Order: sequence, then structure tokens, then C-alpha cells
Amino acid sequence: MSQAKVRVLVVEDSPVVQQLLTHIILGDPRLEIAAVASSGEQALRLIDRVKPDVVSLDIRLPGIDGFEVTTRIMRQRPTPIVVVAADVNDLDIPMRALQAGALAVVAKPGSMARADYETVAGHLRTQLYSMSQVKVITQRAGQRLGGPPLRDAARAIADFRPAVAPEPGAAVRPVGPPPSARSYQALALVASTGGPAALVKVLNGLPKDFPLPIFIVQHIGAPFVAGFASWLESVCPFPVGLGQPREQPRRGRVYVAPGDRHMTVDTGGIRLVEGELVCGQKPAGEVLFSSMARGYGPSSIGVLLTGMGEDGARGLLEMRQAGAYTIAEHASTAVIHSMPGTAVRLGAALEELPLDSIAPRLLELVSMGMEQP
Repeated sequence: MSQAKVRVLVVEDSPVVQQLLTHIILGDPRLEIAAVASSGEQALRLIDRVKPDVVSLDIRLPGIDGFEVTTRIMRQRPTPIVVVAADVNDLDIPMRALQAGALAVVAKPGSMARADYETVAGHLRTQLYSMSQVKVITQRAGQRLGGPPLRDAARAIADFRPAVAPEPGAAVRPVGPPPSARSYQALALVASTGGPAALVKVLNGLPKDFPLPIFIVQHIGAPFVAGFASWLESVCPFPVGLGQPREQPRRGRVYVAPGDRHMTVDTGGIRLVEGELVCGQKPAGEVLFSSMARGYGPSSIGVLLTGMGEDGARGLLEMRQAGAYTIAEHASTAVIHSMPGTAVRLGAALEELPLDSIAPRLLELVSMGMEQP
């Protein structure tokens, strides 16, 4: 028996772009068009009737905009949403979309004449299919983390949970021997779907004088990485910037991997590496973690957060084998447990921790010199 196709609701006001998106979506045998809406109001009328598996959503719409459409869908009929944005230079768009409840933001293909059309179209198909597999729950009205708009973390994503309830007593699951005293020099965090809110949660649990440089790989479209770094700085206590070649990392600063190159780090500084996709990603957490294992060894900490796929899992294993302290996010809090779950199955994680417990554990490790096998 053939597998049912993923049904996509396309929300786009331009007839030309509607045709282009339809062509792209139908080019994937896993996908089909559930309906096409030309406005946010029409999309909201259709959502209950056609019951799509995933929504492809433009932001610039007549009437109510895509941000409001996203918020209403997440309250009315929670459905995975992929925002397809033309304004890749508007750094506010990806974070506002994620804050409203979208799972991913991708660049609009534009036209079949552009040089990178096949790459952009393929990425859109992959995101629509992948995000359709995410189980989302109702976004509760009025819930925010406080502060002005750009200082509100991605509330809707923070509310998403897998269909797994936390088990009593399962908050912390050590999978290695008891830890021992250790001095640390660097921390690396890797995340994908649901990552922005997870990263904010971890970083806001650390003090401004945190004594390590913090390296981050977050899977997000290359045009949006600079905006992500800027937003992250606005919602956490640390200076945040994109990693620069030959930059010497400093304690208490966050270095985000650029969107088109792998980032490697060691005691000699940051390096940006051209090359093929690794685990389907560039930048890849796998590359960052592997460099941490080689460059910092037992004086490093690696944390693998929510995400789809396997990126980072084997690199985290390399870190553990090099003596590093390694943590994977627990299934009870991960939006998607695939990446951290793979790490646990490989034996790469010394501990599985729910999101709320990760920052306190990091503080224990660095402030008390504690605990590494």
C-alpha cells in the first residue's frame, strides 16, 4: 500500500507565485496540493475544511498578514507552518514568524531563471515534508515571555511538545559513570527545529559573566542567519555575532556559525570551512562538535538540542570519546527528538536533560570545576 501524500495548503496572493509554488510542490511525489488561498482570511476559512498536513505561508498578504495568520492557525487548528519569505533582507521576519508559531522560514524561489532555483526549490520541498511530521499543539492566547516584541522568545515554539509526557523521575538520566572534577574552556550548542526558543532558554539561564566562549550551530536558512544572531543578542545576556575567520574566542561571548559555511573551533581560533553538506546541513553541528573534540578534548562541553535528522549526533560521540562532557535534550521537552535521540542511541550523551535542567547543569560544571568522567 502506497503512503498517503502530504497535503499542502499554499497561502500566497500572487497568481504567478501560486503557479510556481504549485509546480515546485507537485515536483515531489510525497506532496500534493490541498488548496490554494490568496489571502489570510481565505486561509483561515479553508484550514478547517481542507485539514492540510502543512501550510506554505507568505508573510506579505492583503488584509491580515502572515504573522497574524500563523497566530490564528495555531489557536484555531494547530498545523505545521513553513513561512516562504521573499524579504530575506528584512531581519525581523524570521524571528517574528517563529515567535508567532511557524516551524521554519525559507526563502521564496523567486523564478525558475535564478541560478540557485533547484537548490531553493529542493529546500522548500524538504522543509514542507519534514515539518509536516511535527506534532504541534494549541498555542494558548496571551502567553508571552515578557518584554518588548523582539525580546519575546518564540512563544509558540516553546509551547510545542512531542506526543510524549515527562515520566516521573525521568528528568535526569545519566548514561555514563559519575562525573569528576574538571576545568572547561568552551561550550558548543547545536539545534534545529524548535532551536531558537531552546537556545534562548539555555542562554538566559546562564549569567553574563559565564566563563566560556559559546559556539552555536542553528539550522536556519542562510539569508536569515544574520537576523537570527541579532535577535538572539536582543533576548539573551551575551554579546552575539557570526563567527569570523581566525577570530580568537573570548569568554562570555556567543559565536553563531554563518549560514553558508561550516564553523570549526580550537584553542587557536575560529575557522570557516567551505565544503559539501554534512548530514544535509551547512553549517553542520557534526563539524562543530568534531572540531571541539579535536581542539578542546576533555575541556569542552557539547549540548545537542531539539531537531530533525541526525546532525550532531556522531560529532557529540566524538566529543564524549575525547573526554568532553556531553548532554542531549530529553524527549519530554524537545520539539523534535530526532537529533538528541540519535545521540542517546549512539551512547554519545553522558546525560539526557529536559530543557529547564540544562543551564543549571552547565553552571555546576563550570562554576564548581565538577564532574566529568
